[in-house]
Amino acid sequence: MKRSTARVIREHGPFPGVSQVAGVSYDGELVWIAVGEALQAFDPQSGAVQRSIPTKAHAGTAFDGRHLFQIAEDRIEKLDPKTGHVLSSIPAPGGGADSGLAWAEGSLWVGQYRERKIHQIDPDTGAILRTIESNRFVTGVTWVDGELWHGTWENDESELRHIDAQTGEVRESLQMPPGLWVSGLESDGGDRFFCGGGNSAKVRVVARPGRKRPAS
Repeated sequence: MKRSTARVIREHGPFPGVSQVAGVSYDGELVWIAVGEALQAFDPQSGAVQRSIPTKAHAGTAFDGRHLFQIAEDRIEKLDPKTGHVLSSIPAPGGGADSGLAWAEGSLWVGQYRERKIHQIDPDTGAILRTIESNRFVTGVTWVDGELWHGTWENDESELRHIDAQTGEVRESLQMPPGLWVSGLESDGGDRFFCGGGNSAKVRVVARPGRKRPAS
């Protein structure tokens, strides 16, 4: 396994009126964050908040290209990002003990924090299709270029982990600097990870290893 220190290239926040950042997602233009009783969207260039949708939002957030998905206690709700309306709801696999959320390959991927698991579930029914075991508490979950990554937060330490989606074996670990924790995780599909910072009310941008942004 390759180990290195995460390179934090930017911080956004703390955001006004926000005490905690949990889930994080990215719709190609805006970064969405779960902040308790709302989903907020901010511009990743300026950090300015652009949208706010009142909804239960205490854990993971995902985007499938058209809709937002949000863990709301023991349910996962599908929302229209334009109107904020809840379109449907399915049971969350952890029954309220769920953490991260991601969309990939037509499925939702749900972290279970203390159970140290990631479930692939059917987005229409909530049925568990398979389960990947981890050996650390699981916070955020994201996919990028066929790679499954998850955040950890345990014993006041956090890291980003690239794991084998079949076996759960850790392929690469990015250790967050001391005092920086990961509560939610999302990739921008390229060279950046967006990391929810828990009760710091911040989102930290971490460079994805081996990726260089093209010169503008």
